[in-house]
Amino acid sequence: ANALVVNGQGILIRGASKSGKSSLTLALIAAAERAGQSASLVGDDRIGLRVSDGALIASGHPRIAGMIEVRGTGIAQRSFTGEARIVLVVDLIEAEPPGGNDGFTTVENVALRHLRLAARDIDEKMLQRITRVLK
Repeated sequence: ANALVVNGQGILIRGASKSGKSSLTLALIAAAERAGQSASLVGDDRIGLRVSDGALIASGHPRIAGMIEVRGTGIAQRSFTGEARIVLVVDLIEAEPPGGNDGFTTVENVALRHLRLAARDIDEKMLQRITRVLK
């Protein structure tokens, strides 16, 4: 899993290996920055989860803090935040279910907004869909 924070709202991205979690993380950070919003990495791959006061808190592994794998390039260093309160879970799956899939899921007994998106090349439509849920 990957985690990031956009304007103080944490996003947890889950999916199979090579499903595009890191690419989506970087694309969301770049889109937020272009829009003049704050955004930073919490962690790439090794995400710790805990519950505090009824909220799901994600944190990156300290040994790889600020590091993210960039497809075709290798490991890159990015600005990062130590932890984030997760408000949205994005699952990257083979194919989106017909009829939409916006809803809720439970992680560590915490109910969170949830999107299931096709694991594919990231496009503007996907980014807009995610940011729309955060509003």
